[in-house]
Parts: sequence; structure tokens; C-alpha cells
Amino acid sequence: MNFGKVITAMVTPFDEDLKVDFKALERLIEHLIRTGTDTLLVTGTTGESPTLSDEEKLQLFKAAKEIAGNRAKIMAGTGSNSTHHSIELSRKAEKIGVDGLLLVAPYYNKPTQEGLFRHFSMIAEAVDTPVVIYNVPGRTGVNIEPETLARLGELKNIVAVKDAAGNLDMTGKTRVLAPQLDIYSGDDSLTLPMLALGAKGVISVASHVAGAEIKQMIESFESGNTKRAMEIHLELFRLFKTLFVITNPIPVKEAVNMMGIRVGGFRPPLVPADEKVKASIKEVLTELGKI
Repeated sequence: MNFGKVITAMVTPFDEDLKVDFKALERLIEHLIRTGTDTLLVTGTTGESPTLSDEEKLQLFKAAKEIAGNRAKIMAGTGSNSTHHSIELSRKAEKIGVDGLLLVAPYYNKPTQEGLFRHFSMIAEAVDTPVVIYNVPGRTGVNIEPETLARLGELKNIVAVKDAAGNLDMTGKTRVLAPQLDIYSGDDSLTLPMLALGAKGVISVASHVAGAEIKQMIESFESGNTKRAMEIHLELFRLFKTLFVITNPIPVKEAVNMMGIRVGGFRPPLVPADEKVKASIKEVLTELGKI
């Protein structure tokens, strides 16, 4: 499965009552496709997945698929810290016809490497849809070691890893041990160095704001114009960092709202950014000509 270069970890729009806003979802998806998104990741961390019900997630998968049509692929966030729950949700997403599944490492229960292997392999074996493993130890409290990823990469439908571990040596080791797995950067600010280690692209938050520029950066690198790729990276560096100055997805949702694409507020326990953070977001958007 080719998910392309730019996968956007999409925010979930809410209305004033904090219900999923499907009209706003359509406007957001049109914006993302227009600005270079190849695949829409629906109900990832950026989509506030912890506060969405399974029914809401399934409705979002179906709506995103209908809106995008054949213009972008749909990747469904169906992972949790319960193997059984993840299997059930993944099967339901598969029936809707999503193009891929993103499975986060189990959080809070902190399984061993063998536990991680069995968790992911049991889910992958329960479906035929391509699977992307999501390693984000800063949120889950557990790291998926390259040796474990290599074992998982031997399964027919585990095709990629979203690498948000922030460790380039580990990225390199994964490339050596599991060359069959596509690697996607899970941190916007590390996309360029990860490309040098063989990454295919990025599962991006900043692509809500600068998708076209991020795609140009990747394409410049791939065509051998590393100088231009570096220039774009440095132009966007402040944006990358500003969008993570407090907990994601608070800054990016504030940014998208400032750009005139209304995606609403946040479900508790997330809360809006304070005025200082909003001012810094506005400043970087102004610098980039986005507002």
C-alpha cells in the first residue's frame, strides 16, 4: 500500500456542543487535499481519539472516505491498550473500507517486547487491511524496539512504522533490521533528517498549515536538491516547534481556526491555549503568510 509522502494526522472538528461537526470535517478535508495531503489519518492522537467513542470513530472513517473519494487514502486510528478492543474496532473499520490502520503501542499497561509483538500480530492477523505501527514512547510509556519491529515486519500486512520516538539512531537501526518496513517521521521537525535515513515521508501535524511546503521539502530531497529541502525545513522550523509548545493538538487546532477553517474547541481534559500561546501561534502564521 502506498500512503504517499504526506499523511496528515487530522484534527477532529467539533461544534459548539463539542459534538463531531461533519460539515466542518468536509471543509477541512478539502483544504488538506488541496494543500498536498496524500492520506488522511482519522482519529489519531491529533484527532483527540481518547475522547471519541467507537461509534464516533466509525462515523468519521465513513465520512472521511466519502468526502475524499479517490483523491486521498484513509488511515484509521484503531489502536488502544486493549488487544481485544483494537481487534474489534479494526475489523469494523475494515468493513467500512479504509485503506490502512494505525495501531499505537499500548499505553499505561506497559507490555514487554514480547507483549508488544503479540498485541500487534494478533490485530494484524485478524484483518487484511495494511497496518502501520505507531511508536510514541513519550505518550505510551513503552518503546517498540527495532528488533521487535523487525519481527512484526515479517507479517504480510504490517507495512510501515510511524516513528515518533525522537531517536535517530533507533530509526537507523530499524532501517537496517527491517528494510521491508516503510518509515514515516512522527515528528515534523525530524522529517528531513529521517529522510536521510530512508524514511518515506511524514505523518504530520504541521501539514494542516503548510502541507504544500512540506511536500515540496520531501520532493526536493528525493530529487537530490538537498539544499532546497534544508531551506524549506528551516523556514518551517519555528512552525514545527510552535505547534508543540503545549500539548498537541491544542496549538494546531488554534492555528487552523485562526486560518479561517473552523474546527471548534476541545473535549476535556484538553482546554484552549492561553493568550500567550495564541499570540505566538498568530505570529508564526503571519510570518508564513497563512493569515
